[in-house]
Amino acid sequence: MGLLGLPVPTEYGGAGLDPVSTAIALEALGYGCEDGGLVFSLCAHLLACVVPIWLEGSEEQKHRLLPGLCDGSRIAVNAMSEPDSGSDAFAMATRAEPDGDGFRLSGTKTFCSNAPIANLALVYAVTDPDKGYHGGITAFLIEADSPGFKVGQTFEKMGLRTSPIGEVVLDDIRIQSHNILGEVGAGATIFVQSMEWERTLIGACHVGAMQRLLERSIEYARYRTASGQSIGKFQAVSHRIVEMKIRLDAARLLVQHAAWRLGRFRDVAVDASVAKIFVSESLVETALGAVRTLGGYGFMAEYDVERTLRDAVGGLLYSGTNDIQRNVIARWLGL
Repeated sequence: MGLLGLPVPTEYGGAGLDPVSTAIALEALGYGCEDGGLVFSLCAHLLACVVPIWLEGSEEQKHRLLPGLCDGSRIAVNAMSEPDSGSDAFAMATRAEPDGDGFRLSGTKTFCSNAPIANLALVYAVTDPDKGYHGGITAFLIEADSPGFKVGQTFEKMGLRTSPIGEVVLDDIRIQSHNILGEVGAGATIFVQSMEWERTLIGACHVGAMQRLLERSIEYARYRTASGQSIGKFQAVSHRIVEMKIRLDAARLLVQHAAWRLGRFRDVAVDASVAKIFVSESLVETALGAVRTLGGYGFMAEYDVERTLRDAVGGLLYSGTNDIQRNVIARWLGL
């Protein structure tokens, strides 16, 4: 269906969609696929790995890597977070030391979605500690079968359980210059840009899930009866479902607005952060509302609503916690 390469130009194996069309397609995926872990793994692959290679890679890198990444024969993992640098992603300890025409890279990355199954890693490492965030971080493309590349501990999660996650251990890996993404020192810019895409477009999947939950709640409230009438006639239930509808419509507009700005404006960080906060928190509230509406059935694993609620909690954390996103917006407001 081309989902793994939605915005990538057709010449590299993608579908060539603009960001708004990509958002619409991902919303449909979030609506139709109840496996939240699969949807998340797909987005981690596409938005945090495929998109930066498409936007910042050399022509050689694009032609070599994107066709396999777009058709799903190869899976990518983004390796940024470390055990001691989560939300403060740029306080990383992973180092890449110059070695001839390339680098030698060592360090450990954690909470890397797709790590246990990935063929290719997009790894960020410090190349100049003195420059720090601005010019001191570089992005590297590393094949998973490279000597010194290992998958470390894997993790079990509260939700998104079908999305494999684990550590990436880098033990003195030799990286040639043609596997540097962009330029030496451009890693911070590449990462921030990829997160703008991820924060915006993973929200589109959330919107689809919210639509599904709304429809399921309406259906149940119509046929489930209590005290001689459908429970949807009780104001406590009907108003809760109305709130789901309001959140859904607002979330969809925020996602599509931020998606429209992707590629048109240089800085969409605030739009992406606003969308990410509102949509992820709306999904949690909508999922909880669906559980409450379905009552005991909503609490049972058989109906998959409780699974969506557990999956939704992760949205408050990944792609930069919502607390960090509020800091981003506050700084933009001059606070």
